[in-house]
Amino acid sequence: MILYSLSLIGVAVFAISGAIAAGRKQLDWVGVVALGVVTSLGGGTIRDVLLKERTVFWIEEPAYLVVAIVSSLLFILYTRFSAPPGNSLRIADALGLALFSIAGAQISEAQGCAAIVVILMGITTGVAGGIIREALSNETPMLFRSSEPLYSVAALAGILGYLLMQKLGMERGLAAMLGAAVVATVRLAAMYWNIRLPAFSLAHHSSSNRG
Repeated sequence: MILYSLSLIGVAVFAISGAIAAGRKQLDWVGVVALGVVTSLGGGTIRDVLLKERTVFWIEEPAYLVVAIVSSLLFILYTRFSAPPGNSLRIADALGLALFSIAGAQISEAQGCAAIVVILMGITTGVAGGIIREALSNETPMLFRSSEPLYSVAALAGILGYLLMQKLGMERGLAAMLGAAVVATVRLAAMYWNIRLPAFSLAHHSSSNRG
């Protein structure tokens, strides 16, 4: 029940992030819904295709698709009465990242995957929707921006915390909620204090070699 709830909330939040991105590109209503749907369902779809043993989650349970469509439409209606905050896209994305990373880890864990695969599937579930959203919006994905505060690292921290808490005897549902809280906290804190990984560049080395 907790996994289902986390997944539904994650779909709604990621759909809103897709709708925000569509609004910034001034797409029509169909474009808003389409971007909201692919953002919210893309990561989980990739996960389920890779796991193979699962039917794609929104085909097996169409409620996810309904939530994605309705959330996108409700956001359109919301913006008729109030403008979203300037950082609304990144906040919605941070919440979606938190919920989907842990949901992805839980699902792959239930399939009997090794810990390293659980971690990879969790991160993939969390970040893939955002990558699709930015790619369709003709933007560099947040995951790949050197200027972007901690992103996949936040998902990694939460998933590791989720697995560790279970090893220490914590009930799985509670560990999932706390793991999601860790992801969101790390991501939002990194945004607030602009904590980033160092950028990798060959320019300095190339100029040194020429010298």
